[in-house]
Amino acid sequence: MSGAVPPGGAPPGAPQPEAGDARGPDSRREILFLTATRADFGKLKPLIERVRDSQAFRYRIFVTGMHMLSRYGSTAREIEKAGFTGLFHHINQDGAVTSQMDLVLANTIQGLGHYVREFPPDLIVVHGDRLEALAGAAVGALNNTLVAHVEGGELSGTVDELLRHAVSKLSHVHFVANEEARTRLVQMGELPQSVFVVGSPDIDVMLGDSLPDLDEVRRKYEIPFQDYVILMYHPVTTELEKLGRHIEEVAAAIEDSGRACVAIFPNNDAGSEMILERLRALAAGRPERVRLIPSMRFEYFLRLLKGASAIVGNSSAGVREAPVYGVPTVNVGTRQLNRVRGGASVLDVPEDRAAIGQALANLPRDCAPSRHFGHGNSAELFLEALGGSGFWSTPRQKQFRDVGIARG
Repeated sequence: MSGAVPPGGAPPGAPQPEAGDARGPDSRREILFLTATRADFGKLKPLIERVRDSQAFRYRIFVTGMHMLSRYGSTAREIEKAGFTGLFHHINQDGAVTSQMDLVLANTIQGLGHYVREFPPDLIVVHGDRLEALAGAAVGALNNTLVAHVEGGELSGTVDELLRHAVSKLSHVHFVANEEARTRLVQMGELPQSVFVVGSPDIDVMLGDSLPDLDEVRRKYEIPFQDYVILMYHPVTTELEKLGRHIEEVAAAIEDSGRACVAIFPNNDAGSEMILERLRALAAGRPERVRLIPSMRFEYFLRLLKGASAIVGNSSAGVREAPVYGVPTVNVGTRQLNRVRGGASVLDVPEDRAAIGQALANLPRDCAPSRHFGHGNSAELFLEALGGSGFWSTPRQKQFRDVGIARG
């Protein structure tokens, strides 16, 4: 454990123990945030900051997944640099092995389970659709610990969607991005009073004043060009037999376009080695036009995105974050299939060299910024929910709620 949770009584305004609560009157509730990737930390960071600054709760952070791998930049250090304490680091995978997703899940459950039993939290907060989020929800459910899921109720069209819905069913409370997601969770049998619409927390950062200057970003990551597109392409684990051809079509389209490109490593799902091999070849063959980066600090990535001509690939950043800035997206393939788009700035194309090239040559201009996923006050709404009456008495024993089923 790299940082200790400071002792001390609860400050004024802290939640008071409820009937049957064995804790003393000065004991603050402890919230454990689980983070495994640069992306989910960017989403959770505003929530952690608001919890920390409220002085009404204690927080801890369980750091695992890609954060712990040197090949992805050992981004666990970025969490420390952000000033957070109470961190516990857990290596749940070998950096050289990317295909054993079931083992990653098992390793995370084992490590987090040990930790939760040694340092019991009052709430575990997980985000999204990664294996680690599923592990966090399972550990909470099996240890009678309240679990909150951030950004459930969304569609993606791949195995990620199955994981996201599984996390939701194992969670007790939900913080969703919009009314569509809320409706979907209620349709899945979740209690309406346990689903809170707060928007996407990263929009708090996107619309805030903490982003660095673009020149600073370019200096830090040694990006020599000013006019560029961002390339982010991740494996689609249900289409691995096509991955070689797909990444070749994407890379060839970038080469054909003549555009300068900042390419960022894919996530560590099965197939990522194949993508990395092609991206390295792309950067080696066009060093004056392609900059390959393992990982970026979240605020720096957002500033890079804000200044980009477009984002290309299949990252959720193209359909979620880019529209907030009105940056065009060339969304490639099926990874974001059925996912709500933030605006008209998203162009959907297959993994086809010509189609991608045509989209790059005809990018939409002057796209209106989208606020479909929030208005920059997610952390405020999150903290408000934590302090609401009845939140901490949410039943740990979930019962399925039938919706719209005729009985006879």
